[in-house]
Amino acid sequence: MNHFNGRTAFDRRSFLRYSLTGIGAVGALGATGALAACSSGTSDSGGGASSTNPKVQLSWQKNIEFAGEYWALEKGYFEQAGVGTPELITGGGAGTGVETGLTSNKVWIGMTAPQLTAPVILQGAKLMTVAATFQKNPFCIVSSVDRPIATPQEMKGKKIGVQASNENVFKALLTANGMTENDVQKITVQYDPTPLTKGDVDGWVSYVTNEPITLAASGFPNTNFLFADFNLPLVAETLVVRQETIDNERDKVKAFLKADIQGWYDAVADPAGSARLAVSEYGKDLGLDEAEQTKEATAQNGLVVSADTDANGLLTMTDALIEENIVALEKAGYTLKPEQIFDMSLIKEVYAENPGLKR
Repeated sequence: MNHFNGRTAFDRRSFLRYSLTGIGAVGALGATGALAACSSGTSDSGGGASSTNPKVQLSWQKNIEFAGEYWALEKGYFEQAGVGTPELITGGGAGTGVETGLTSNKVWIGMTAPQLTAPVILQGAKLMTVAATFQKNPFCIVSSVDRPIATPQEMKGKKIGVQASNENVFKALLTANGMTENDVQKITVQYDPTPLTKGDVDGWVSYVTNEPITLAASGFPNTNFLFADFNLPLVAETLVVRQETIDNERDKVKAFLKADIQGWYDAVADPAGSARLAVSEYGKDLGLDEAEQTKEATAQNGLVVSADTDANGLLTMTDALIEENIVALEKAGYTLKPEQIFDMSLIKEVYAENPGLKR
């Protein structure tokens, strides 16, 4: 398999999900559109109160990233919780933005990231983040082990390959670390990391769950540092619903969260099993490689599990982490109060009411 074309190039489009410029389709709604969509009430098409099987908008294709949801479906956790069999809707294409689906009442719950939800909220949409699967976002700078870049400061004077869709998130990393684009040689690149392997650039904007793995598999030893470890601690794969859903279907949201938590504990415990589900069932049409998906699942666990989740349970966010995200969002140009975007009261109730849920 050619790691820089085919499947990996397919994954590379996933940068659009979490990049700070990936809000164009949503932004096109405008404040009026967002408000109108959110004022239309609960719709059957959104998998609301009258729908047995809620529609769940994924942030991307059905690869390993949604292993917890696969396990929850496979083991019947959603049905046991009383929320039927959720319909997982593939994301990543035109018109499949989570915020768009939510504001238009086409989906009941979605998986996204704060930097995509924040601008829509600022336009007037009433959306709320109720859980966070990834305690850290997957963005990193990958470099050769022969010329390692271990910190943002070590990027100074070096050539860094940055995809057009990731320019804002890269700029936010620089700003968060007291740097500007004048401190580096920013090279606009596509998604094929061959320029890094050829030495045309020194560093490369990447997902920690993707390029480091595929590059190593192709015989290019590499190292990386996470944006989240250097003053840009945005969470990712957040679960977001409309405020009216919390108001009208609070118990249903909590039941969904309980089942999803159960699924994610299974996913964390069994990366190989998660990969099999992704490759042979849920993503069987994507041509995924099981060995590579297993490696991604293992790497992904480092984003899902933290000291905080060990203490409080998977998918939770501490007040400190919420505040860090608010600060990071402000550095990215989005100023909100925590209560405008985060509501962890539901997941706290889920764990309080199910003391055996945390493993």
